[in-house]
Amino acid sequence: MTPDAVAAPPEPFRCAAASEARSEPLTATASTVGRFVLLEDPGPWGPAVLRNRRLAPDVRGRLRAWERELGVRPLLIRRPGRGEPGPRRVFVVNAAHGWVETTRVADPAELLDWDLAGVRTPDGVGLPRWDEPLLLVCTHGRHDACCAERGRPLAAALAHRWPAQVWESSHLGGDRFAANLLCLPDAHAYGRLTPESGPVVVAEHLAGRLSLEHHRGRTTVPWVAQAAEAAVRRQLAERRLDAVTSRVLRRDPGGAEVAVVAAGHTHRVRVDVASAPPAQLTCSASLPQPAPVHTARLRDGGAVTPA
Repeated sequence: MTPDAVAAPPEPFRCAAASEARSEPLTATASTVGRFVLLEDPGPWGPAVLRNRRLAPDVRGRLRAWERELGVRPLLIRRPGRGEPGPRRVFVVNAAHGWVETTRVADPAELLDWDLAGVRTPDGVGLPRWDEPLLLVCTHGRHDACCAERGRPLAAALAHRWPAQVWESSHLGGDRFAANLLCLPDAHAYGRLTPESGPVVVAEHLAGRLSLEHHRGRTTVPWVAQAAEAAVRRQLAERRLDAVTSRVLRRDPGGAEVAVVAAGHTHRVRVDVASAPPAQLTCSASLPQPAPVHTARLRDGGAVTPA
């Protein structure tokens, strides 16, 4: 190297690229949550929703109480590429019961007067029902760089085709699987989408069919059930959204026994849980951590299926 030569700066670490490089499976990685409050906020967003100083302290306190007492996940949302002036849209979602309700608020402080006790029921909280799917793309760059770098191009591509249904979202979970998409209220999560693959996956989803290659799981069931459902779907080539249900029969230190109902038959599935070698799981992680690895085996003659 000559004295005047300057070494190029190293490429920054990106958790999504590292996850792809080690061939980390997508299956059984969807966040396990079934109730949501989505609050429109044009941003910019801080690293964590409940510490976002754009929201008043009492509003953050109310969201924190709903999360703690009712199991509600607060998310901030915005339209891709722009902030819309005027009242803010708020959605309340129960994915397990398959409903979405919505209204607009002139000020987020209006949420302080809301009673969300009905969020746990099939009847809702009394807001007008919303009958269109919600397509949430994580673009929360202050939480993880991969979410912004991969999520924003995906959100723009999807919004070009489905402008009324697509929203950018704060942290959905699984930054290393960006770009991430959550479809509500049916609670199916997808990962590693691109501006090219995303519209294909969404078109299939809206037609009632999963894209198994990108499917992370249903957020309304635990990881062992997500793994079991995926194993049965692959064994049967079953892609219909509502064609598979599951129930955890028994847990033990090594995993779980899960009953999966599909095609009129109940499949008993053994799911073993192990740990992958420690890795840096987010762009900002300070220490490597082991991620869980699920392996599902159909008891009724199916092949072993890595999940």
